[in-house]
Amino acid sequence: MADSPPARSVKIGADERTGWSSERPRRDAGPPRPPDVSVRCRVLAPTDRMRYSPGSLVVVVGAPASEAAAFAERVIQERGAVLSLARVRELLAGRVAEADIEARAHELLAAAVRKRLQAGQSVVVPVETLDAAERETFVRLAHGLQRPRHVILVEAARDAVADEDRPALDELRRALDAGELGQEGFQTALRLSGPALAELKRVVFARRPPED
Repeated sequence: MADSPPARSVKIGADERTGWSSERPRRDAGPPRPPDVSVRCRVLAPTDRMRYSPGSLVVVVGAPASEAAAFAERVIQERGAVLSLARVRELLAGRVAEADIEARAHELLAAAVRKRLQAGQSVVVPVETLDAAERETFVRLAHGLQRPRHVILVEAARDAVADEDRPALDELRRALDAGELGQEGFQTALRLSGPALAELKRVVFARRPPED
């Protein structure tokens, strides 16, 4: 029987290799995804006195006409719990260049919220826009520290709301009523409008009393 011809060896250049290599970039390489903050959201019924767990974050949101900051100052019982962007701007006025005030105010507000949450203290943040991104900043801070997260929507009379704010407000109202704000990380949601807004007298941070 004739001997089989020897197998030929083929040399493949380094630039022609297509196999996997630790030096090759992975297809799924990229920045890590932010943690999923979504939870089940319970829609609360308004009463004249609302109670949240101590150490909670409460975000108060509404169209500019709703004056969310003034509402928070009126109903929040705990001194020092309300942290607003407007108040931080006032503290920075005359100390920081006017062009830098807005960026610095956002930084300092986030830092102050984090500090209170880290200390186990309650925080109420009235946000100035209906943009979900503004709420997300504070939700992620609280989520990272495993603090309860709640949202209150304060509604002004419809004829007082600017036309450009109505679509976002309508969508936020719809999502809240459907319990969908859990996707943003809020564990409870409360909508206040009309008589319910006037009837709410106090928001407190206290543990539920033991049942008899």
